Amino acid sequence: MTGTSATPARRPVSSPRELTRVGDRVSFLYLERCAIHREENAITATDDSGVRYIPSATIGVLLLGPGTRVTHQAMSVLGESGAGVAWVGEHGVRYYAGGRALTRSAGLVEAQATAWANRRHRLDVAREMYRLRFPDADPAGMTRRELLGGEGRRVKDVYRAEAARTGVRWVRRTYDQGDFAAGDAPNQAVTAAAQCLYGVAHSVVVALGCSPSLGFVHSGHERSFVLDVADLYKVEFGIPAAFDAAAEGPEDVAGRTRRALRERIRAGGLLERAVADIQRLLAPYRQSDAAEHAGDTDDADDADDSDVVRLQTDGGGTVAGGRNYAGEVDW
Repeated sequence: MTGTSATPARRPVSSPRELTRVGDRVSFLYLERCAIHREENAITATDDSGVRYIPSATIGVLLLGPGTRVTHQAMSVLGESGAGVAWVGEHGVRYYAGGRALTRSAGLVEAQATAWANRRHRLDVAREMYRLRFPDADPAGMTRRELLGGEGRRVKDVYRAEAARTGVRWVRRTYDQGDFAAGDAPNQAVTAAAQCLYGVAHSVVVALGCSPSLGFVHSGHERSFVLDVADLYKVEFGIPAAFDAAAEGPEDVAGRTRRALRERIRAGGLLERAVADIQRLLAPYRQSDAAEHAGDTDDADDADDSDVVRLQTDGGGTVAGGRNYAGEVDW
């Protein structure tokens, strides 16, 4: 090879403008029993049937199932593309690794931290999440206990409604983390759908540069915010896909759930919605990049695309980085 394409390691990292927006990507791709490598900026999946080429920048999250082997170069291009990677056990996600964020701005994660650090604001965001899940509800003034109680009742109603729609026998929600097969077909399907939604939500959270661990409903877990975001779409996307799959019988119910869910995600534009919903939830706590960087750009969106580091001042503002401030005390 010659020129700039000599080796993968010598290729420059793509800028956000060169990458596919998270809202335009394939939600998730599941691979199993194959070898995953890199060719140029695509990944290849090789098994007994041949080689498949997959553009890395078009993937939201790659689910690696049993029997997969992945090379360092493949992980490198996935990370550069901002794609998430989830190692999937026989029936569910066991480990997650995220790529680099698609934005170079810390605006959203700073807004997330600002909202999370204030107890009242944290509850306000939780109420807005409840409103997104159940548009007919008015959670204004609701306590945490009331939010959780209302959520529980509504989800139970959804389970019963989906059972009636599909003719699936439903007793109750049960899940044994150590034994997937212990549940009946609808419970296995609901679990499989939830795991996929967690992977998709994690890829969106990381792509936007947010912290997976700073949750507003969930707390204390490294993926608390991921669980928050995934729950926004459980009733609309996850549970119906699970019951559709369970209605076809117990054979390969997890695989059929993934395929049904992926189609619902595509048809419903979930990735684009998730991006917009996260931005909407955090917008009240985000300082305007345009105001902070007045004169830097005429396009506020450029602030997310530029690889710019600024310095904090004592007054709570910022100044340009990359210069020496010795002797300057006027800020």
